[in-house]
Amino acid sequence: MTKFTLRVLWLENNVALSVDQVLGNSTSPLTCYFFWPRNDAWEQIKSELESKPWISERDKIMLLNKVTEIINYWQEQGKKLSFAEVQSKFPDLIFAGNS
Repeated sequence: MTKFTLRVLWLENNVALSVDQVLGNSTSPLTCYFFWPRNDAWEQIKSELESKPWISERDKIMLLNKVTEIINYWQEQGKKLSFAEVQSKFPDLIFAGNS
């Protein structure tokens, strides 16, 4: 079964998201990073996923729901929480950024 995850750059003025495919114990990038609020990262990721017919609708919906959750969380809590607190909220994602 193919599995996917989000890679998140948690920055002070932006949050950037990309989609990776999980391959065993490693990951392979499927998309570049899309920055929010600089651009509409949700729409950009949606377009990228739609261009990959081998990704199931279920996986696309799960990924887009997680993108929504991350963007909303960044808007509400982004500058209030430490990097470690954000990582602990989303342990299934790959984070980079200000630690």
